[in-house]
Amino acid sequence: MSAVIDTIETHLVDLPTIRPHKLSMTTMACQTLVIVRMRHSDGIEGLGEGTTIGGLSYGPESPESIKRNIDTYLAPLLIGQPSANINFLRARMNRHARGNAIAKSALETALLDAQGKRLGLSVAELLGGAQREHLPVLWTLASGDTRKDIDEAFQRLDDRRHCDFKLKIGANAVEDDVRHVAAIKAALGERASVRVDVNQAWDEATAVRGIAALQDAGIELIEQAIPAREFAGLVRLSQRFQVPMLADEAVQDARDGFTLAAGGFSGAYALKIAKSGGPCGALELAHVAQAAGIGLYGGTMLEGTLGTAASLHAWATLDTLAWGTEMFGPLLLKDDIVAEPLRYHEFGVELPKGPGLGITLDEDKLSHYRRKDG
Repeated sequence: MSAVIDTIETHLVDLPTIRPHKLSMTTMACQTLVIVRMRHSDGIEGLGEGTTIGGLSYGPESPESIKRNIDTYLAPLLIGQPSANINFLRARMNRHARGNAIAKSALETALLDAQGKRLGLSVAELLGGAQREHLPVLWTLASGDTRKDIDEAFQRLDDRRHCDFKLKIGANAVEDDVRHVAAIKAALGERASVRVDVNQAWDEATAVRGIAALQDAGIELIEQAIPAREFAGLVRLSQRFQVPMLADEAVQDARDGFTLAAGGFSGAYALKIAKSGGPCGALELAHVAQAAGIGLYGGTMLEGTLGTAASLHAWATLDTLAWGTEMFGPLLLKDDIVAEPLRYHEFGVELPKGPGLGITLDEDKLSHYRRKDG
């Protein structure tokens, strides 16, 4: 008899960041992870993580709503069901619950982790097999201080930790943001690539002005300069400039990816398991992009180690990642809740080894950082 899902527990875990992380819509000093522990009738436990950025400032799901909606609506759809048929369980969640992609991603990750442990296979092997064991990882410079960002970038280069950098802009006047970014690119020169993420902060007219200046400064990639739903504007920007546009919030799933590509968009898509409902949905988007000749970038929601590992297993199955990844989430945290951290070196990170995600919780750390009322 196949194993069934017995229980699903969720925990809110608050971890401090190593420094304030400034985005266009908020500044973070703490990251809250939603940790899922899914236990099965054969004794196997699957682990998952659902994480967003800045409470409700990034999107419609907050850590508290992720936990509540799993506990109240999604977990009852799964408990008592055979746990090995992940496609069936994904469809069941989608049929009975709208949206809630981050919550569904945490549950899908836990299902994959459990099935991998059951079969003695990694999540990457469940998803078709890893094509690389070491993935490139950029670093986001987000202190908001030009001198500090330059010093931080040189330190990361000297440590051989990162050689690509992204800057979060959009909270300040365009001229101030361009001046900040251009100074950093000028200081780094050819030693590193510099990209920017506007986090939807500009309208199209402002974007035209800002992107022209950023292109002149040698910036290599412009992420989500205008609001996500303005597909026509994204297409126009991608066709107007030589510097590529990176669509992030605009492409939640494969259908968004198809719509944008069919409209004439060129550039790249940021993949995120959280916005696509899990690793399987993110790979569906990746395959649409590949068919349309659109580049890929492995994105993050600043997850901890569990969510980062799940993403890495998915990204490792892709034959090309033209723009690398930004899976640095655990490095932004002062501490973690896992027994062994991911291994970052030589400008990237190693794919975790072992069955499932290849990650084990540190129960003492989990108990210490777990929100006592959550």
